[in-house]
Amino acid sequence: MTRRPAAGAALLLGFVLFAAACSSTGGPADGGEQRPSKAAASSPTPTPTPRPVTIAFGGDVHFEGQLANRLAANPRTAMGPIASALRRADLAMVNLETAVGTRGDPAPKDFTFQAPSSAFRALKGAGVDVASMANNHGMDFGEQGLTDSLTAAKRQDFPVVGIGENAQQAYAPHLVTVNNQRIAIVGATQVLDDHLITAWTAGEDKPGLASAKKVPRLVKAVRAAGSKADTVVVFLHWGQELQSCPLPRQRSLADRLIEAGADVIVGGHAHVLQAGGFLRGRYVHYGLGNFVFYSGSGETAQSGVLTLTVAGGKVTRAKWKPAVLSGGIPLALERAEAKAARAEWTSLRGCAALAEKP
Repeated sequence: MTRRPAAGAALLLGFVLFAAACSSTGGPADGGEQRPSKAAASSPTPTPTPRPVTIAFGGDVHFEGQLANRLAANPRTAMGPIASALRRADLAMVNLETAVGTRGDPAPKDFTFQAPSSAFRALKGAGVDVASMANNHGMDFGEQGLTDSLTAAKRQDFPVVGIGENAQQAYAPHLVTVNNQRIAIVGATQVLDDHLITAWTAGEDKPGLASAKKVPRLVKAVRAAGSKADTVVVFLHWGQELQSCPLPRQRSLADRLIEAGADVIVGGHAHVLQAGGFLRGRYVHYGLGNFVFYSGSGETAQSGVLTLTVAGGKVTRAKWKPAVLSGGIPLALERAEAKAARAEWTSLRGCAALAEKP
């Protein structure tokens, strides 16, 4: 018959088996480390440290006249050598002052602009990452033209702001993360032909543009953008043509948008340069002038690239690279010419109440 082990022997055998199990798993019996718990294994990865972001801005762009020939010849080089200044930035933006497509009826106004869908390839080829279409030419070919513009932008995977199938889309920001910083860009226009304001302004169920004339609506959009981003950029179409000093309504709107949380406010429309500098610690550039534009001579040919360095909502550096239009494209100035042009641009702050530093 089989004999059962004595009680003491059974206890000894149990202890040996327990010790062996602990030894094989690195448990407490041999002083090894315990296996990490599930909570420790799934602990969140530390958030990457944000780094400064450079944002380059150019002014008004269309592809009319001789620029249409450049676009047809080679969209990737249509904007000329200034593209190198745009590509060096982490993010680049311009004002696309034209409808894009082939359909629609021209609006009842003096000048109407319409470019083929290759315009978006030209922007991408030049290093532009986003464009505002909120301006007094964004709906030159009506709602059909607006639909074509949005369709072309989507097909080219090119972000546009300030325009949409309804107000929610038109006022929505373009959101992008660069160098672990969240950037929000909002576009709107303060300039619309009086007889077209109603037809061109986006509504809750109506295609159109984001209107800066509706200040409370724009303020709401900027505040909403601020809840999603570290830096909020507002690109505006505003000012008076050929006027180098900002209008009272420009300065008033800049104040309201800064209160709403805008960190950078830039824009154009005047076709001449206006001042850029700091207002209450935020950066404001009232007028970037023409950029890729077929009609430019004298003051209207003065152009340039504004490059801002931002970190956590603060502009830590602002650089203005002067250029002059030749054949509709901006050519960067160098040495003495650049120095003189930069000094002339700096002098514009005298009527704009902007500071050189924060």
